[in-house]
Formats: sequence, C-alpha cells, structure tokens
Amino acid sequence: MLKQALRLLILLLLGVLSLQLYFAGRIALMRVLGPESTSFQRSEMWRLAVEKHQLLWSQQWVDKAEISPQLRRAVIASEDAGFADHGGVDWDAMEKAWEKNQREQARADKRSARNPVAAAKPAAKVVGGSTITQQLAKNLFLSSERNLARKGQEFAITLMLEALLDKQRILEIYLNNVEWGEGLFGAQAAARHYFHIDARQLSPNQAARLAVMLPAPKRFEKRPSSPYVLGRAATIEARMPAVELP
Repeated sequence: MLKQALRLLILLLLGVLSLQLYFAGRIALMRVLGPESTSFQRSEMWRLAVEKHQLLWSQQWVDKAEISPQLRRAVIASEDAGFADHGGVDWDAMEKAWEKNQREQARADKRSARNPVAAAKPAAKVVGGSTITQQLAKNLFLSSERNLARKGQEFAITLMLEALLDKQRILEIYLNNVEWGEGLFGAQAAARHYFHIDARQLSPNQAARLAVMLPAPKRFEKRPSSPYVLGRAATIEARMPAVELP
C-alpha cells in the first residue's frame, strides 16, 4: 500500500513537472512568435458559438512599434502602475485588494443580517490586485475558475513570463490579446472598432478611454462614451506623463 501511494505521488509530481516544462517551452517560443490565440479567447469563441450561434471575432496582431506609446502608458497607469519595476507580482497591491474585499464582504454580511432579503442580492464586488503579467498568465493558459490550485499555477506562469520574456515583450503580447469587447481582442481591433483608426494613431485621450474599459470591457462597450468612462479617462490621462515605459 505504501509503495503504491509513493508511486502515485511520484507520477503526480512528474505530471506537474511536465506541465510546467510545457508552459515554459510555450513561453520561450513567444520570444519570437506571438500566440495565435489564448485560453480565454478560445473559451469566449466557444461561448459565443453556443449562446449566439455565430462566430464573433476581431483581432489583428501588430508589433509594439505599431501600438501608440500613449496606449502603453494609459494601460500601465490604469492597470499596473508598478509594471516596470515589479517582478511579476505586486504584493502590496494584492494585500490592499484583499483588505478591501474583506471590508466589503463584512459590510455585505451586516446588511444581510439586518435584512434577509439582501442575501439574495449579488455578493460584494471582488477587487483584484493582479499585475499585467498575472493577467497575461491567466489569459494565455488558464480557466476563469477561482481556487488555490489555479492561483498557484498563475503565480508559476507569471514568474516564467518574467524570467523568459522582457517587459516590452510581455506588454506587447498583452496588448495584442486582451479583451476590449465581446469577440474583440487586441489594441488594433479596439482602435479600429471604437475610433476607426490604427492603434499607432491613438491620441492620449483615446488611449485613456480604452484603458478604462479593460476591467469590464463587455459592460463598457455598450456605452464607451459614458460620463464614467470620460471622467475616469481624464484621471488616467493626467497620470500618463509620469508613467515609465519599459
């Protein structure tokens, strides 16, 4: 019995190691070849095919020289101010996000205790502390499930990305694959869809407006010029000159 358990443990460890080597090999290849698609994109393609019985897909890879530096600054200012300096994980941001989520959950629990009807309402909003590299790790290879195993794998892939690719390449891959609306992926597709121009032509304000959409693109695409988007974009635009590009 002990030998059998040990054998299973060894096989499990070998399987985990093989998976990490697979991820590392895929990432190393990305130094010269951009990914044709990501795990998130494939899941979205399947969802749209099942729910809407059509294939909605718009994406075009462009090199970093063809992406406006204004968009790079805007996305860093909005999503990950410490991108140029951290090693893939911003522990301070994660701690602050965890503390904020705990406070919001405590408030939601109190409201539910006072009013049982409130228990049927949506749970408190979860605030993330993920860096651009972590978001890329998740989108490239992982599902949207929330559990410790998936989070641990996200950390491992994040460290591989930082070790095998430079910051410029990480940002280039991210901007070419991130979602900007339903079936809409990458900076070039977003610039053409919302502003009818190429990604290299984006102005500071246009870039800031696209950056605002990233946390919830499916929601913001319905009103890309809403007062919230324009107001938040003005804040991001004011921060952009101070952003250090990698």
